[in-house]
Amino acid sequence: MNNYLKTDLSKYDKSEYKIGANPMKRFFWYFTNEFFFKNSLNPFSGLKVFLLRLYGAKIGKGVVIKPAVNIKYPWRLKIGNYSWIGEKVWIDNLADVEIGDNCCISQGALLLSGSHDYLKTTFNVIVGKIILEEGVWIGAKSIVYPNILCKSHSILGVNSVATKDLEPYFIYHGNPAVKISKREIR
Repeated sequence: MNNYLKTDLSKYDKSEYKIGANPMKRFFWYFTNEFFFKNSLNPFSGLKVFLLRLYGAKIGKGVVIKPAVNIKYPWRLKIGNYSWIGEKVWIDNLADVEIGDNCCISQGALLLSGSHDYLKTTFNVIVGKIILEEGVWIGAKSIVYPNILCKSHSILGVNSVATKDLEPYFIYHGNPAVKISKREIR
């Protein structure tokens, strides 16, 4: 049987989903995101950091945000110091997403904090927080599922899918991602 059909939905927040901002704020964020973030012609990271803070994100110092990044709700985003968000990253943060200090989210990666309850015909939205602790590296075109904790200095390799928590100082690869080796930092 496919592993995805055996997913345990009990760990997700099935309470009524709350966006966390009024309709006017969401309206203005939509256009800000389109023109200043998703637009690949805007290379100005400092402007993006300023705008994220304006909309309620908690952003540390030295954060770099590359072009064509898509962020669902900045008021549900926290990024630590000296972290790097690569081109075409999608932070689909229906729930809170916390990115620690010195993290790297490579090109095309997806942090997916929401899904749907496939056990119901109504496909209710279910959400789960994502936390990337200090020194985590999410490889290019990788996906982090809802309700995942990537512990300190873990790595999710290129084109991999994190369906379970990642242990500290280990490298994971595959779909679903499995532990392949210890991360030795020199």
